[in-house]
Amino acid sequence: MPQRILLIEDDHDLGRQIVERLRRAGYEALWWTEGRDPRLEGVSEVDLVVLDLMLPGVAGLDLLKALRSTSEVPVLVLSARNDTSDKIRALKLGADDYMTKPFWPEELLERVRARLRRPALQRDDAIRVGELSIDPTARQVRQGGELVALTPVELEILIALARRRGMAVTRKQLAEQVLDAEGESGDRALDAHVSRLRKKLGPRKLIETVWGIGYRLGEGGE
Repeated sequence: MPQRILLIEDDHDLGRQIVERLRRAGYEALWWTEGRDPRLEGVSEVDLVVLDLMLPGVAGLDLLKALRSTSEVPVLVLSARNDTSDKIRALKLGADDYMTKPFWPEELLERVRARLRRPALQRDDAIRVGELSIDPTARQVRQGGELVALTPVELEILIALARRRGMAVTRKQLAEQVLDAEGESGDRALDAHVSRLRKKLGPRKLIETVWGIGYRLGEGGE
């Protein structure tokens, strides 16, 4: 079954060109010409969203925020806005990539392919990064087969990062997910938990800092 891509683009000429390119490349392309609330429209069946920011109806950034509240589907922003602040805001809201218009169609296809090559992470499956195995269901982490003792907050941080492996997760998103139950708040509390988690995971630098945004689970290096 071909992978499904949802294009959200109000420029009809550009939209037709993108849809034609995607279909010729073997993808199933769906197309919205206006912003809609993804929680009502249901986008859980698609493998990737290509999103313009300047849309009639629901604005692109609002749509992205609503989408991220319920879905982990990768989002590639495609926008005429090339200001750094717009890019940072989109990434902080959960975009996985950002392309500015005008663009080469070949580059768009390569970015689509690169994003879709990332393995889909199922919430109930063990996630493996080298010798590290993270099991969200059993709430266990093993390193080289040995159980790693983590606090509940450290475990939640690692699970949150693992579910979006290779992608930046903002400090705000992490704090909202893992700190409320502890009655803690703020970047300092989160950074302290991350620091202790890094020490427990050993010398490989699995948790990377994405400056100005938050953290990312990478492949790890010495």
